[in-house]
Amino acid sequence: STRYTEVTDDLYYKGGYLATLKIPAIGLTVKVYEGTDSKTLARGAGHFEDTSIWRGNIAVAAHNRGVNNHFGRLHTLEIGDKVTLTTRTYKVISVEKVNENDTSGLNPTSNDQITMYTCVRNQRDNRWKVVAVAN
Repeated sequence: STRYTEVTDDLYYKGGYLATLKIPAIGLTVKVYEGTDSKTLARGAGHFEDTSIWRGNIAVAAHNRGVNNHFGRLHTLEIGDKVTLTTRTYKVISVEKVNENDTSGLNPTSNDQITMYTCVRNQRDNRWKVVAVAN
């Protein structure tokens, strides 16, 4: 497996989530659940199953409108903005619009980072991709 950390039952918090994602710049606190299907994203943010959950690259997705809009303002983040995943803090290094087929943000990395994805409003073929690296 390319994962640094297998998601095992003992990693889940009571309530079935894996982590809490906080982004103060956009006033966001959301629980992160395993998987990125529509049922999962209706509950909160979703963790891409084939990515790490602690070391390396952790990839997360959430809706930006509709049922919930956790990542509705993701694209307004600025370089240096703080992102916290449970107890670990990251700083935003890039905010970019990518094609929906660009899965490079799901690849394992040697550095510890979090990659966040959401749809681009009214642009079905594009996604916002925000990368933040561990301090």
